[in-house]
Amino acid sequence: MKVIIAGGGTGGHLFPGIAVAERLRKEGIKDILFIGTANGIEARVIPREGYRIEFIRSSGLVGKSILKTLQGLLNIFLSITDSIKIIRSCRPDAVIGVGGYASFAPVFVSSFFGIPTVILEQNSIPGLTNRVLSRFASAVCITYHESFNFFPSRKTILTGNPIRARILEGSREGGMRLFGLSPQKYTVFIFGGSSGAKNINRAVMGSLPYLADLKEDLQFLHQTGDSDYEQVKEAYRKYSMSGTVAPFIYQMPEAYAVADLIISRAGATTLAEITALGKAAILIPYPYAAQRHQEFNAKKLHDMGAAIMILEKELTGERLAREIKRLLKDESLRKDLEKNSRAFGRPDATGAVVDLIKTMVNKKRSKNDKA
Repeated sequence: MKVIIAGGGTGGHLFPGIAVAERLRKEGIKDILFIGTANGIEARVIPREGYRIEFIRSSGLVGKSILKTLQGLLNIFLSITDSIKIIRSCRPDAVIGVGGYASFAPVFVSSFFGIPTVILEQNSIPGLTNRVLSRFASAVCITYHESFNFFPSRKTILTGNPIRARILEGSREGGMRLFGLSPQKYTVFIFGGSSGAKNINRAVMGSLPYLADLKEDLQFLHQTGDSDYEQVKEAYRKYSMSGTVAPFIYQMPEAYAVADLIISRAGATTLAEITALGKAAILIPYPYAAQRHQEFNAKKLHDMGAAIMILEKELTGERLAREIKRLLKDESLRKDLEKNSRAFGRPDATGAVVDLIKTMVNKKRSKNDKA
């Protein structure tokens, strides 16, 4: 069985695709090819993960200048040409679109070749690419019930957002040793994406004076990004707060495992990981995400009692400290958040997507055999 996984551009699109690839490999399916663009995150990540990748000429259309929009329109035709060449050479049994503009041409072309195609939608409000592709794809896998409103009901399935298996396998004890943390203290894990989030970092630094009375009970694990690292580290030192500060944390399974509370953005993959683990969280959605999807994602969890949401325009050090204190002191509230988060999570999402793909391929083969 040969599988193509197309798309990327951001980790939120790419990592669910990697999760599916890992599961396929685990089940003995090793002929997996990624398709993306040379300037997307996939160009750096996929070779490190040990998969092959082919590049197509593709670029976005939404929110671009007139010149870049015209270039994007030209690239649609170029990406279709590139995809035809790749698909004819590879002859895949299934093609999975994980979102992002690089997923459009491979899924579109494959649908016309009669190849089973699946698209993954991570957000409650889908982007333009997946809305268009849903008309051609064999199936649409969604994360939120609200997404049913945007796709053909007959081919739309609520699977959840695939996450990497190793995210679920972190050791709390091992993580405490790795990050030099105390098992006796309440641990707050803060991250704002791979390059950090300046406004979250600023709010955390502003919260420290208000948390001074809890320094014996509280510790932090904070991924800052490169630009704010020294400043944030100095703030923890100034207020004598315990913890570990790093520009980037590679050992995310262990970081999640040690966390009693997570403070983060509200990207779809992050939320899939948090809820699969059943962690209490304070979500600060990125306000400039396309179609405000992070805000809608966070509000969904907030309304379910599965997370606390603070909009960035309402974010201050004092407000953040107040929420941290409330969760540290109110065990009942913390347990409710964890329970509701776990109820929303779908740790089996990756398996559900892979089972769907295998079923579609087997049906196609059976139909061809009868013909």
